[in-house]
Amino acid sequence: MLSLLAQRPAAFCTGSRSVLSVTARSRSNYTTDSSQQVSTFANQNKLPRLPIPTLKATATRYLKTLRPLLDNSEYARAERAVSSFISSSGLGPVLQRRLQEVDRQAPASWLENIWVQKAYLEWREPNYINANWAALLADNPNFPAVGDAPPGQPTGPQLARAARLIVHLLEANDAINQGTLTADSQRGTPMCMNQFKWQFGTSRIARPGCDGLVNQYPSTATHILVMYRDQTIEVPVYNNAGQRASLVQITSQLLQATRRVDDLLARQAQPQPSVANLTAGNRDNWANARQILEKDTANVESLAKVDSALFGVCLDVNVNAKDIYDPERSVALFTRSNSGCNRWFDKAIQLIVLGNGRVGVNCEHTPADALTTGSLLMEAMEKETGIYKDTASCAELAEPMPIQWNITPEVVKLIDNAQKEAGALAGNLRMLLGNMTQYGAQWIKTLGVSPDAYFQVALQAAYFRHHGKPAPTYETSSLRRFLHGRTETIRSCSEESLAFSKVFDDKDVSLKKKLQYFQQAIAAHLEYSKAASLGQGVDRHLLGLRAQIQSPEEAEKALLFQDPSYIQSMSFAMSTSNVTPGEKFRGAFAPVIPDGYGINYAMDKSDLKFSISEWLSSPVTDATAFRETIYKTLSDLYDAGEYAKRQ
Repeated sequence: MLSLLAQRPAAFCTGSRSVLSVTARSRSNYTTDSSQQVSTFANQNKLPRLPIPTLKATATRYLKTLRPLLDNSEYARAERAVSSFISSSGLGPVLQRRLQEVDRQAPASWLENIWVQKAYLEWREPNYINANWAALLADNPNFPAVGDAPPGQPTGPQLARAARLIVHLLEANDAINQGTLTADSQRGTPMCMNQFKWQFGTSRIARPGCDGLVNQYPSTATHILVMYRDQTIEVPVYNNAGQRASLVQITSQLLQATRRVDDLLARQAQPQPSVANLTAGNRDNWANARQILEKDTANVESLAKVDSALFGVCLDVNVNAKDIYDPERSVALFTRSNSGCNRWFDKAIQLIVLGNGRVGVNCEHTPADALTTGSLLMEAMEKETGIYKDTASCAELAEPMPIQWNITPEVVKLIDNAQKEAGALAGNLRMLLGNMTQYGAQWIKTLGVSPDAYFQVALQAAYFRHHGKPAPTYETSSLRRFLHGRTETIRSCSEESLAFSKVFDDKDVSLKKKLQYFQQAIAAHLEYSKAASLGQGVDRHLLGLRAQIQSPEEAEKALLFQDPSYIQSMSFAMSTSNVTPGEKFRGAFAPVIPDGYGINYAMDKSDLKFSISEWLSSPVTDATAFRETIYKTLSDLYDAGEYAKRQ
């Protein structure tokens, strides 16, 4: 299905070294001491609005991105289409004026609603695997991921680590509500903090044709959603007076929640099909089921409990032992679960805790980028490693209660449809991890180059080696320097990276000449990265223009979008993201096209980590072999760099 984006956006949102990495803040991040209070949103009125590039600037940059992908005749055709589109008699100026009017009327950003609507809410295929992002979080030495984890029942390490992370996420929610979460900045430039208002108490709502979002800020819900044995449980973590439960109380709440579900299922001859499974299926299938469920007032109350929950916590107990102990299999589990079971994929944040204390996340992408959510998770992991001084227990904390559902035969059928669809998706995804231990970011910097640009150019060379052609590539740059900024695409495949890829294995080209090509490729990537971070990329502007088309007749006149190269250039054979540091946070996501790869990477000081995914149905990709090609390319670049330093 082709939307205005041609396919879903890359799941992880991060960018080059010119943008923020997913890291915990190095300072005290939040406090309830008013004498030290720094308003989270104090800098919002200092932020500039996202600019709208000129048609000429976007056309020039867009054509440059097409050059490495097209032959001469294809490029000449694209040139004619672009020239006609931006001419005074073309449709481009009309769409540009409409977009400028959108900007004048938008409270914060011309892109904000367009992006959420077109990139996410109108997407009808499952969020599950396709759009949600996942990550494997670092094991905590206080809750080591070793030892027995008997299947079918919760364990002490599982509940203890879950409770500790819940406490720290609740602290973050309190800080955001109170405005004491320290505002982000980059090299003195303030970053927009609006996305933090959408972290807690947020859910995507399935609706026919186009989904919605529910969110409350301040996020004052008093409960979280716990998933256990495919059952939904409302677990209070604040009392009615707004006092947060202690760590001891939250641990007890989790244990009580699991016992109540165990008792409930023991009394049932056959477990009721899980409504949560619907969130893993086609969005219209889920929307249809939700409308049926909403005809029952008890279901309306149940849905409200799920939707308003601050975040989700999934306690997985029916898990293959290999998935628990093997990190590669763990990250795959966090991405796809057991074919969509024991998750509510519409929640903005879901912690997933295994029986041995290993933790991952699965997050719905619509309301916020992984960069912002990742920073909260990193902060929680930093805080969970120390000794925790527990707070006082709160009085009159309500007990956990399984959420009840009244399900009709029609809904049962729709649940079955969702389960089958989720099973097919899960079975088609391969997820692998890669670890390059020969060197890391520290060595790369000795070459005087950006580690992110280095890895992107290496990926281009590896893809060309393996597939014999250039790869349209997506890397995401943050736009948070702008008011309500989200992301822009860095198109990493350039004429310069292709030129380097072609000579890299050419024995007739000297190493000195190859390194000159390499430096030119690095420079081209850095130039595009900088432009993208300043709102001068091409993809968001073109999306905004295309969203202004008002009729099929206008669509026919929009020759830039009718030209085949538009879709071709957006068919990203590699969808990539940088989530440094990797020792704490290993992200994962699916490819964005049937014959593509999803590559998440981290540039740590002494090593390079990455994950790589593919669809098994593809006759083109081979993630296992491509991983080896990436290893070899990184190793060959190291040898070349060392040789150059000796000259």
